[in-house]
Amino acid sequence: MTDALKIGILYSTTGPYGSMGRDARDGAEFALAEISAARQVKIEPVFYDPHADLAAYLEGARQLLRAGCRHIVGTITSAARKEVIPLVEKHDGLLWYMCPYEGFEANENVIYVGGCPNQHLIPLFEHLIPRFGARPYLVGANYVWGWEMNRLARELITNAGGEVLGERYLPLEETAVERIVADIEQRRPSFILNNLIGPSSYAFLAAIGKLAERDPAFRPENCPVVSCDLMECELADIEPGRAIGQLCAASYFDNLSTSENLSFKIRVAARYGASRRVSSVFASAYTAVKLCADAILAAGSDEPSAVRRELYETIRPSLFGAIAIDRETNHAPLPFHLGQINAENGFDVVASRPPLAADPYLTGRNKTASPKLRVVS
Repeated sequence: MTDALKIGILYSTTGPYGSMGRDARDGAEFALAEISAARQVKIEPVFYDPHADLAAYLEGARQLLRAGCRHIVGTITSAARKEVIPLVEKHDGLLWYMCPYEGFEANENVIYVGGCPNQHLIPLFEHLIPRFGARPYLVGANYVWGWEMNRLARELITNAGGEVLGERYLPLEETAVERIVADIEQRRPSFILNNLIGPSSYAFLAAIGKLAERDPAFRPENCPVVSCDLMECELADIEPGRAIGQLCAASYFDNLSTSENLSFKIRVAARYGASRRVSSVFASAYTAVKLCADAILAAGSDEPSAVRRELYETIRPSLFGAIAIDRETNHAPLPFHLGQINAENGFDVVASRPPLAADPYLTGRNKTASPKLRVVS
């Protein structure tokens, strides 16, 4: 390619999920810097910050596409993703989405590097139910992530012969959690599924921590709060000490001891300092940009069909293990890790599974990589 490679970066770095957006932007920038240095190619990142305004995501995607970005890495929430997909489809671009989401989506114009429920929620429940029982309480953000995750949770609990003891929702920035916590205290569930986002989640975790001080039945070892969307970059926003011991499912945690991660953290420390923790959203944005740029350079074109073909036919190493995008769903295989919040604002990994093939529609498909795929190092 003779012209500069343009990649759009669309993250909100302010608002209720700003800490995630800032970490995602850092991960994307870090990948671009490494690629430019290693491949000696000119890559022009084009940034747009919608400042957590849903309508601004659409305008941001429009500006990035007009600027010549056929590939956009970004959006944090499912609401924002769904807002920009029709425009990306119209212009035949590719949206690279890298956050865990609620599934039941597979779009030709989206590459999914974030996990779907069979990669986070289902293995999470398979771990929890035998240990804590099948009588959870469900809380969620009042939009598609919370609705769909709790709907799936109800189905999983019903299939396990259990009972959902309560289900409540809050707007993204609502922090008045007292009534929900009082209801939880009265109903006494076996565990709590937390699908809240940002300040709502932080206030809820702090309130449950205070409840556990009054009533040992709600300590994490007895009634854990479990999440699929909590990350290292958010832990400092929770009242100190209140969330220690709570659990989160993710495809990546900072303290993973794989050789790939140890090497990655050395490079991150060289750029950001030794104290910088790497969150799953940082790692996923980094991986999405690497996959995007590598596929474009290998294909010799940023034309989406050529890039998709390269993604389908080649296995590439990553922080999540070997990745080839599934040609039927446009999803990446991802590992499952269960992290427990520690006193240092990080996670200790307490359970893991190797990469799981994505099954966004929960059809029971379980395919392994084809031996015909090319492997690159």
